[in-house]
Amino acid sequence: MHEVGTLGPTAFIVITAIKVLGAFTIVMLVVAFLTLAERRVSAWIQDRLGPNRVGPQGLLQPIADGLKNFAKEETSPRRASRFFFILAPMMSIGPALVTFAVVPFASPLPTRWGLVDMVVADLPIGILFILALSSLGVYGIVMAGWSSNNKYSFLGGLRASAQMISYEVALGMSLVPLFMLAGNVTLTRIIWTQQEELHWYLVFPLSLSFVLFVISALAETNRLPFDVAEAESELVTGYHTEYSSMKFSMFFIAEYANMLTASALMATLFWGGWDIPIWAGDNMYVVAPGIVQGAAPALWKTLLTFAVFSVKTLFFCFMFIWIRWTVPRFRYDQIMHLGWKVMLPTALAYITLNGTAILTLDSVGLPFGGLYGLILTLVNGLATIAFLTVVDRDRVIGSATRRSAGMPGSLPYGVSATRITAHEATKVGEV
Repeated sequence: MHEVGTLGPTAFIVITAIKVLGAFTIVMLVVAFLTLAERRVSAWIQDRLGPNRVGPQGLLQPIADGLKNFAKEETSPRRASRFFFILAPMMSIGPALVTFAVVPFASPLPTRWGLVDMVVADLPIGILFILALSSLGVYGIVMAGWSSNNKYSFLGGLRASAQMISYEVALGMSLVPLFMLAGNVTLTRIIWTQQEELHWYLVFPLSLSFVLFVISALAETNRLPFDVAEAESELVTGYHTEYSSMKFSMFFIAEYANMLTASALMATLFWGGWDIPIWAGDNMYVVAPGIVQGAAPALWKTLLTFAVFSVKTLFFCFMFIWIRWTVPRFRYDQIMHLGWKVMLPTALAYITLNGTAILTLDSVGLPFGGLYGLILTLVNGLATIAFLTVVDRDRVIGSATRRSAGMPGSLPYGVSATRITAHEATKVGEV
């Protein structure tokens, strides 16, 4: 135990205000430059240059885009419901920016005024707060689609609401095994569980939970291959078809802010958050105001752990971008099929399997630690392999290259359009 001292009322208010301002500024800057990263990464994948004229290597491009959006003319459809039309972008961006407040981004910082937690609000219900706030974003999207009085926008809003409701269930259920193992819903406590108690990052003993969380996060953020709410080729950008200028930009800011929060959650819940791998010198947990369990806090540790957290989070942001430019969009029926007929039953079965494994290990008296995590890793590894190779085989992704049997010009089910032999061609002709 290390006693560092507690913050006084005045110091607490001042430091909290500084953390709020600093976190908001950093999030907005990262969101701005994520748009540049997306354009540069997509250019790299497609073997082109991307934006590189505004500033060195195009680094000032986000600033130019922001100035352009501020200067553009505001348009409002004649038959739109003006109040809700203006309110929708604000309802979309608000929850997206607030949810990051409960994510710890570095180890505690000792100061002359007392110990400072490197999290804006260390709520005891951190995960539940994120799930509750993130679900409010769909109201802004549905409101935007309805208030625009546009068929494309309305269809996009309906698609978004159905998709988010479907995958919120899977997202929440994918975290239930994590709650079972950590015994807590506070993010700082979950980091401590991975550091000192389990000695394993939860991505290994809860690998299937991580896979389900990643898929659900892609759907919740409306990113490809789950962007049917926008679907430029079908709905002309969907729910924000009628928006322009900064109202249009607010939807984009909300999307990238949600992507950043989802990436930070992946890093925190399954990859130790700000924890530095292998090294135990940063293992610390604030058990009471001013009292730290584990290693002693220091300024250089705070800076180093913040850098590690940033690298982990940006890696998952890169994963979001990579998936967008390599995976084709699902059909709407495939998204509903995956959410309700694959993800939901798998999550239910996985909760039962994981709960049984944890209960068995506890009943035999195995201490919570390395061997405990190794056994859970083996169980979850087998479950993950079963999910990826058996449960979802040829049901969602595979059906994108197949057609329903019996329709004119269609192939019988089980005959691939890209791998058809002469014998199969004869059979198709007979059909």
